[in-house]
Amino acid sequence: MAVKKITQPFYEKLAMVLVGLIALGYLVILAKDVFDPLMFGFLFAILLLPVSNFFERKCRLPRSLSSLVSILLLVGFIFGIGYLVGSQISNLADDWPQLKTQISESVVNLQSWVSGAFHINADKQMTYVDNTTKKLLASGTSVLGTTFGAISSLMLFYAFIMIFTFFILFYRRLLFRFIVWVFNEDNKSIVVDIMQNIQSILRQYILGLLLEMGIVAVVACSVFWIIGIKYAVLLGLIVGLFNIIPYIGIFTALLLSSLITFATGSIEHALIVAVSVICIHAIDANLLLPTIVGSKVRLNALITFLGIVFGEMIWGLSGMFLSIPVIAILKIIFDRIESLKPWGFLMGGEYEYKKSAEEDMKTE
Repeated sequence: MAVKKITQPFYEKLAMVLVGLIALGYLVILAKDVFDPLMFGFLFAILLLPVSNFFERKCRLPRSLSSLVSILLLVGFIFGIGYLVGSQISNLADDWPQLKTQISESVVNLQSWVSGAFHINADKQMTYVDNTTKKLLASGTSVLGTTFGAISSLMLFYAFIMIFTFFILFYRRLLFRFIVWVFNEDNKSIVVDIMQNIQSILRQYILGLLLEMGIVAVVACSVFWIIGIKYAVLLGLIVGLFNIIPYIGIFTALLLSSLITFATGSIEHALIVAVSVICIHAIDANLLLPTIVGSKVRLNALITFLGIVFGEMIWGLSGMFLSIPVIAILKIIFDRIESLKPWGFLMGGEYEYKKSAEEDMKTE
């Protein structure tokens, strides 16, 4: 007697998938304090894996010491960038008397423009400014406490990232064997292929992102220096650093660079800087990003943007950073599992579409 295979209707499968996604999203939000630094530690561990292997195999260091030295090199690199930015900000602080005069003149010019454009006299403008200032001063204590708490949480967050990075580097072989062991022996080759591709693509993506950041910073510094903008190095570093944040970073860099230029120069210089930042971003988005970063992670713009939006909703700013690597990991997994290949195809870009079309033409 033949046994009939029971198939679930589509709406039942869809309901189960949606419930699972909602439950997973809730757990991810609930465990943000653990998963957030763990994901950054995972990315840093992948980035530092060749360095740690070099110290362990070539320099004959123990695995614990090689992992620690790799992390110290990463911390030194981050502190180097921080020192470069901090030195430029200190130069900005040294010129505070001149900046104060420039800001006062700019405020007077802005008041004149507002009076002529919106017919609001200077007294009403100053009354509004005074009221706003009093409110800010009244809440100064709470703002100071909030700022101190935020800095403390941020330093603790960075410490957790480095701790997770160290443990992942130290126990990397144990974790690798565990993941392979979890799945059946028949799937071992697929699991190993997925893990090797995740390591390779994410490492290339992070290095490409850092290279793109450096190129954008150098180009921005050069353009601002040629134009004759004061603090060209600081503005170039701001444009390069915020360029890491997809989509949102360009607007933040545009706002900060324009405000600093307006405070240290004139409205004309601020407009020139704004146009320069937009032009640099256009060149980066259409030339550098597809060449350096886009070739490493082939994701279409729609999926990338949706991932950034959902990442911000779930984990805030750090979710925006992690969205693209997470989507890239999912795409690698989907592309190697037969039942999930359509989802991997959906995440892909123009390259996957052309490749699929060529394969269809060959089969015909």
